[in-house]
Amino acid sequence: MATTDPETRDRMDETTNGTRSAWVEAALARHEAPLVAYAHRLVGDAHRARDVVQETFLRLCSEEPSRVDGHVGPWLFAVCRRLALDHLRKERRMTPVAEALLDARAGRAEDPAETASTRDQASSALAALATLPENQREVLELRLRHGMSYAAIAQVTGHTVTNVGFLLHVGMKALRARLGAAPGAAEGSSRGAR
Repeated sequence: MATTDPETRDRMDETTNGTRSAWVEAALARHEAPLVAYAHRLVGDAHRARDVVQETFLRLCSEEPSRVDGHVGPWLFAVCRRLALDHLRKERRMTPVAEALLDARAGRAEDPAETASTRDQASSALAALATLPENQREVLELRLRHGMSYAAIAQVTGHTVTNVGFLLHVGMKALRARLGAAPGAAEGSSRGAR
């Protein structure tokens, strides 16, 4: 077995650390904002959500890239979820999901009446979503807000893919009933890549 001199070893470490750093920075750029939003919905506080996401990325830094390569997003969401739930357990309080802020960039309309109507509909949908059981609410958010596949949601939540599909179906059915929508109107949103 060949040994390397300290200078060569230092250069190899710099190259490895540079590659690892670029890998973590790319993951951070792509997943930080969705993770903060997801953690915020779980813990109910923006500052605690940022702390949870920071811890999530610290865990990524210590993880071997080959172990999570190809599924960094679901891995990050799963770690974030576990950390957020641990945080809530430590506080011994479960905060109901607060009404989410409307995204001002989405659905900008020229007509103020149309904008107000869109906001009212979004508020109604968020209020209806908040009444669902936690497991349905979580899978619906991961599917609709974060665009995750059934398999990725299963990986994040620990449910089976079949159970994810069931929870999405039941959750969408309940939302339609609460919102008075026509059957099938909202279900198209949860269909797609499984």
